[in-house]
Amino acid sequence: SISLQRSLSKLLVVAIHCVTGKREPKMFGNIVGGVVGGVVGGVGDVVGGILGGSKGVQVKGTVVLMPKNVLDFNDLAGNVIDGLFDILGQNVTFQLVSATVGDPNNGNRGVVGSPASLQYLGRLPSLAAGESRFSVTFQWEENKGIPGAVIVKNKHATQFFLKTLTLDNFPGKGRIHFVCNSWVYPASKYKYDRVFFANTTYLPGDTPAPLKPYRQDELLNLRGQDVTGELKEWDRVYDYAYYNDLGSPDQGANLVRPILGGSAEYPYPRRGKTGRAPTKTDPKTESRLPLLNLNIYVPRDERFGHLKMGDFLTYAIKAISTGLLPTLQAIFDITPNEFDSFEEVLSLYENGLPVPQIPLLDELRQRIPFEMIRELLRTEKGQNFLKLPKPHVIQVDKNAWRTDEEFGREMLAGVDPLIVSRLDNFPPISQLDSNKYGNQHSTITATHIEHNLEGLTVDEALRSYRLFILDHHDALMPYLGRINSGSNKIYATRTLLFLKEDSTLKPLAIELSLPHPDGEQFGAVSKVYTPAETGVEGSIWQLAKAYVGVNDSGVHQLISHWLNTHAVLEPFVIATNRHLSVVHPISKLLTPHYRDTMNINALARQTLINAGGILETTVFPGKYAMEMSAVIYRNWNFVEQALPTELIKRGVAVQEGDGLRLLIKDYPYAVDGLAIWNAIHTWVTEYCSIYYPSDDAVKADTELLAWWKEVREVGHGEKKDEPWWPTMQTVLELTDSCTIIIWIASALHAAVNFGQYPYAGYLPNRPTISRRLMPEPGTPEYQELEKNPDKVFLRTISNQMQTILGVSLIEILSTHASDEVYLGQRDTPEWTTDEKALTAFQRFGAALRSIEAEIVIRNGDSSLKNRNGAAKVPYYLLFPSGETGITAKGIPNSISI
Repeated sequence: SISLQRSLSKLLVVAIHCVTGKREPKMFGNIVGGVVGGVVGGVGDVVGGILGGSKGVQVKGTVVLMPKNVLDFNDLAGNVIDGLFDILGQNVTFQLVSATVGDPNNGNRGVVGSPASLQYLGRLPSLAAGESRFSVTFQWEENKGIPGAVIVKNKHATQFFLKTLTLDNFPGKGRIHFVCNSWVYPASKYKYDRVFFANTTYLPGDTPAPLKPYRQDELLNLRGQDVTGELKEWDRVYDYAYYNDLGSPDQGANLVRPILGGSAEYPYPRRGKTGRAPTKTDPKTESRLPLLNLNIYVPRDERFGHLKMGDFLTYAIKAISTGLLPTLQAIFDITPNEFDSFEEVLSLYENGLPVPQIPLLDELRQRIPFEMIRELLRTEKGQNFLKLPKPHVIQVDKNAWRTDEEFGREMLAGVDPLIVSRLDNFPPISQLDSNKYGNQHSTITATHIEHNLEGLTVDEALRSYRLFILDHHDALMPYLGRINSGSNKIYATRTLLFLKEDSTLKPLAIELSLPHPDGEQFGAVSKVYTPAETGVEGSIWQLAKAYVGVNDSGVHQLISHWLNTHAVLEPFVIATNRHLSVVHPISKLLTPHYRDTMNINALARQTLINAGGILETTVFPGKYAMEMSAVIYRNWNFVEQALPTELIKRGVAVQEGDGLRLLIKDYPYAVDGLAIWNAIHTWVTEYCSIYYPSDDAVKADTELLAWWKEVREVGHGEKKDEPWWPTMQTVLELTDSCTIIIWIASALHAAVNFGQYPYAGYLPNRPTISRRLMPEPGTPEYQELEKNPDKVFLRTISNQMQTILGVSLIEILSTHASDEVYLGQRDTPEWTTDEKALTAFQRFGAALRSIEAEIVIRNGDSSLKNRNGAAKVPYYLLFPSGETGITAKGIPNSISI
């Protein structure tokens, strides 16, 4: 059969070559595959029928896979066909493994069947691009029982992506489905067999005895304890490392960065291990790949899928970091690097940025294979450079961002809606060590604010929960001296707000603070600004709000976004793969929420958060950015990531009976977030109860306990002795912990990520850098402010290059990929055989659809002023389903960008 298949394949290809004079895989590939598959399949049936009586039953299966070279975007169809012929025949074999019968000659491991090879069945319209379908016929003796795993051996020269194996009618069992979703490299790359399990779910103690050693071996393989040196793409090793690869000490002292993690000074979550050699200058710092090389190691199955815009994303990040940045520098060497008016800023979105002809741009365009980016960089006559999509915040009203109403609303429904808190003490007090930093308490007085409290005194407003604060003072003050010694000029800010009867927040005062010029031990030098709409006072108030925006942008990007979602979740991804088998119920629950996270974090280390990277270039802390995030991580608390707990901690909600009462009734992030949180918690509770009927079941789960122990003691190593960690001894602790993990990966990340371009894509609304301090009366800067306030504003915030670089980055980060899997969805409907779990998941999906309908109603309610605001941007960031592009809508399952 195999020889016949090969012969027919060669004859048909030769015939095509003779007729056409060249290979035509696009036109004839499917014909060849179909003819060969059909003829050989028929012969196989006859032979199988003859042999069936003596060798047992014949079991037919279907395999869906994708060849490696489908990733060549230039000739997708042709390369698919070229790859398929290499996979046919004996090059790839499948062997079933019994779940019910052990082999006494092999330690009672499940009996292994004889190898079976593939026959091409063609490509179906229902298959994703690049995927192909094969048949496979197994010879299986009845006394081997029921298979529960399959061994796949790749003797071909290159890897392929194995998606599924399905046995449609196994005698005595029926349908058996294997969800593989894994890259299988040539067998020579492994020291072990590649084993895949059927989609049945087992706790460790319930695993059929013949499968237990396969289950245990697979976890050992993923831990990679015997793998040394730099990890290669086929290694499949999940292990931990410090963030010791951000600096480049071999390139100079200015690129030295502290190691994050492993010390009390700079505690940090762990990242995935790469095993690269140390630098020559510092043996504790890991060497980095060249910036152009984005093949930073993560286990191959954690890499972006071929359909994801991820491949586009990879090139886009590369274009920005290695092409756009030097290009912009070249442009601004010969043109002004400043915006002179808001009309010039708006022209970026309406006309693009006109530039002279620059050879570097032409060279860059030739290197980039994607037409989208080529168009972005087009500079031919009559064309413009860098025309950007118009952000949501200026689509309806280009000036609404300036209003105090929108300034306050974005603290509740913007891109960072989880910082504002209720004010407990007046004036606000600092928690900084007074022995080191002197008096850092606020200088805001009742005189500054009482005339705006709608007839209340300060004490009455405090007692009635009407005073709120956006407080960045303590987090930033210790770094201001170092930050301001360079070109950036930053304040530590406190913003006081009053909760009006209509549930909107009205700014009352902004305090801008600097370290004392004689030394930080002498306390802060502060000045308080109050609202004004016209004249120079109105211009000063706009600048004061801009300084707050700079603080908030940096804290958002570094803390709310990077640290509190991306960084803190990676240890859970690593530990889950190391200790929870793919057939473990908690692995099946959590793994969809890990998709692409290790990959995007690795790319971030390579191009975004590294020394001299895009983040340091575009966000105010500069070289101190990641160090600051480590200092703030000292206060991170896993259980406080639960949304109800977090809202109570900030004082924006109070416990009431079994639920919460929001003190800001129209708080879009909190209202929608609590609905999503409750739906997740219900789903997780129902799911876990299927497998854990009692606390004793949790205590008996050896994989679960090892997983949790490693998360605490290694993944978040500097936090291992914190008393707040759940002990993982009860079903409630398990369900609460899994709900927090899913919340962080899905809804929390969606809330702080996908609104970036819609709100911050117009940089005057959320500037990331300030380059001047507030003009003082009697100075030339103050006179300039009186004459041309817009010019002073634009000279104060990010310049043209910083603006374009930063906005280009968040455009990528705010984009939903074409293959996004949203909350309540799975990438395969057959992720488990357990009907109870599938039914509970359907209820979860229905609950989310109900929430979507409620969000639409709330956004249409004109009495809820924070739902749309002055800028008319409806709050859809926590709307579960979404669409491709910059939509400000949709909750992906995972931190995938």
